[in-house]
Amino acid sequence: MAKYGNRKVTLDGYTFDSKAEAQRYRELRLLEQAGELIYLLVHPRFELLPKVGRERSIVYVADFCYLEGDPNHYIVEDVKGVETAIFRLKANLFRRAYPNHELRIVREGR
Repeated sequence: MAKYGNRKVTLDGYTFDSKAEAQRYRELRLLEQAGELIYLLVHPRFELLPKVGRERSIVYVADFCYLEGDPNHYIVEDVKGVETAIFRLKANLFRRAYPNHELRIVREGR
């Protein structure tokens, strides 16, 4: 069992942290097949702060990323049941580092 009582789910070769995240993937795949969005990426990585000396870079791994309409406007999604302090910090850093990307929080059980 994963954090916060979630169960990992494997679908199409991807491992999702929760049933809600896997369900959102199914929804996004249907939207992609219908032509409503393009270039769906699963678990894309975004560097927030570069490596300094021996310290590792700080990276944010989102749940999904895709284009919806405007080819220069990426939508980055994270499915959340619980927003941790670490997530809020990374979301803040993400918004500063990638101002042309829209971060959408999808609530579990919405």
